[in-house]
Amino acid sequence: MFMNNSQFRRSPVMVIAKKEVRDSLRNRWVLFISLIFLVLSLSVTFAGSAIKGELSLPEISALMSSLSTISVFIIPLVAMLISHDAFVGEDEAGTLLLLLSYPLTRRQILLGKLLGHSVIMTFTTCFAFGFTCMLLLLLSDTYDGFSTLVHFMRFIFSSIMLAVIFILLGYVVSLKATEKAKAVASILLLWFLFVLIYDLLLLTLLVADLSFINQGVFKVLIVLNPTDIYRAMNLIGIEGGSGSLSVFSDSGWGFSGLCGAMLTWISILVAACCVIFNKRPL
Repeated sequence: MFMNNSQFRRSPVMVIAKKEVRDSLRNRWVLFISLIFLVLSLSVTFAGSAIKGELSLPEISALMSSLSTISVFIIPLVAMLISHDAFVGEDEAGTLLLLLSYPLTRRQILLGKLLGHSVIMTFTTCFAFGFTCMLLLLLSDTYDGFSTLVHFMRFIFSSIMLAVIFILLGYVVSLKATEKAKAVASILLLWFLFVLIYDLLLLTLLVADLSFINQGVFKVLIVLNPTDIYRAMNLIGIEGGSGSLSVFSDSGWGFSGLCGAMLTWISILVAACCVIFNKRPL
């Protein structure tokens, strides 16, 4: 039986999601994240104009490559920062025990928090990068409107999926940690491993030109890291990706295939969070 709109708004998942959004608005997280993404996007897009003293916009391929290169550092960190204390923070404050005393399942609590934090990241991402896309189309007649719009929509969509994955990784840390300080240290370690160390190791293997690193192995190595999937998604269908990033455009996976890999990551992490939460002692 389908719920009507009023029942949907009063559902436990929606109530918890609204609470998370209100908390983020009160703590200025939404404003903070929006400003970070907006400054990042505008700086990358219009940096050439500041150097040359006149309006100078990069080609769309170079722009997408630059945006994805910088965003892959910022988005995972921000996503884990807003989610790392989702459970351990409430546990320390005593509100998690109170929340569990209500007629709510742990899965509803988890999905409500995920929905709320995902809404925050979706809004900030769409606002910052959507605003940049609008400026590009208004200020320059050298860009093809439809092509630019498609590239930015892909970029925004992939950025949201990357954010959801790292929100869930933040939940894993929050559910396993006993103190907020330990959770902060853990997310920084995860960020360092996924964003920096893994890529350095992967590129080292590629440069070494080892015999076992064929196309099949390379695809598997990309799938094992969501940040690499993200880069590949934003380099497919464009010319560019010079230097070390060019290897990601040769993954041989279509955009839909990479989206499937991202969804697989999300599904596995949701299941893992549910299992960990159910086993977490009160």
